[in-house]
Amino acid sequence: MIESIRKAVIDMDDEKAIELVSIALKEEIDPVDILEKGLISGMQEVAALFARKEYYVPEVLLCSEAFYAGFDIIKPLIGKSSQRSKAKVVLGVVEGDIHDIGKNIVKVMMEAEGYEVIDLGRDVPIAKFIEAAETEKPDILAISSLMTTTMTHMISIISELEHRKLRDTVKVIVGGAPVNEEFAARIKADGYSPDGPSAVKLLEKLIGG
Repeated sequence: MIESIRKAVIDMDDEKAIELVSIALKEEIDPVDILEKGLISGMQEVAALFARKEYYVPEVLLCSEAFYAGFDIIKPLIGKSSQRSKAKVVLGVVEGDIHDIGKNIVKVMMEAEGYEVIDLGRDVPIAKFIEAAETEKPDILAISSLMTTTMTHMISIISELEHRKLRDTVKVIVGGAPVNEEFAARIKADGYSPDGPSAVKLLEKLIGG
């Protein structure tokens, strides 16, 4: 059943995903297993297919729809079963960048672990990140960029946080294809994550610390 759910995501079949997730829940399969081994595993394979240029943006978007179709069913159940004390994360893709598949995967993985996620979306202006840091008072500000031409906005965001004396109250993590640990260290981010699972582990490390 779990493998069939995974395949429904890869096959871009949102109706099948809904049907199979519903059946799995009736069979009392753990919602976390449905999420991690079925839905998320499916999206991870989709990401790999995209990287190999076997899938392109339209296919990935359709796969995402199938993913969310199943996730929407189990999300309330996972939330109720989570014992983690919540931390708040503000998440967004920098201005000029419309690529948000990776951000969406990070978001659902964080939510699945019990974190409260405020999703600013994609193509987010610097001022909106700063406003969210001021009004939402998150524990973590997670910034993503998928292009070398937009990743420099991360520098401006951190500088503005410092200017407004917000830097001590919020930890900043960065990620995305052109970003690496060296860049994160250079711009004085608190951490770097290459993918969704690593982002969750990084959160645990930062919040736990």
